[in-house]
Amino acid sequence: MPDDRPDPARPPLPVRAVLLDMDGTLVDSHAAVERAWRTWAAAWGADADATLAVSPGRPADQTIREALPGLSDDEVSRAAADQLALQYDDLADLVALPGTAALLATLDELGLPWAVVTSADPPLAAARLGAVGIDAPVLVTCQDVPVGKPDPAPYLHAAALLGVPPGQCLVVEDAPAGVAAGRAAGMPVAGVHGAVGDLPTATLADVARWLRAAT
Repeated sequence: MPDDRPDPARPPLPVRAVLLDMDGTLVDSHAAVERAWRTWAAAWGADADATLAVSPGRPADQTIREALPGLSDDEVSRAAADQLALQYDDLADLVALPGTAALLATLDELGLPWAVVTSADPPLAAARLGAVGIDAPVLVTCQDVPVGKPDPAPYLHAAALLGVPPGQCLVVEDAPAGVAAGRAAGMPVAGVHGAVGDLPTATLADVARWLRAAT
């Protein structure tokens, strides 16, 4: 079986900043997200399984437009507010995913600026990051950009806030929509937790090892 861990002999990319997705990448919120979408789907008459299939990595309003394409803009706004409200206080079983602490420690040791780039809104992002003890120096949410992942806008905005050219930012993602957003922004992507990116990584520990070898 081939070894998919980062190869220290690989030529380093000029990584000057790291942009991290939140849900599914740093924070294990899968159960809470599924509970919220299933409750929302029952209330709004949507197919829960179909909705969950298109929701990972995307803002609530984009998911809702796909799940219920007949809704007006006002109805989408109300539906998204309902869905997010179901998640704000559902924090009991949230945990940081394996390797999160080690990766953040590596970023600190290497002096690499970093940001969390999420499709959540500010209250939800603050609640989930706070629940697992992550204090993001820069946070980009769905309210900071006109359109969310898979559009590149969230990652381009994070790069601009950090003052680093997009091509020198490494994106870390677990969802296809996030991988597509990073690539569209012209950034190399490290896929984790099942996502396939541009680097030989599968876990956050792999990302930390790759950064040590490439910096």
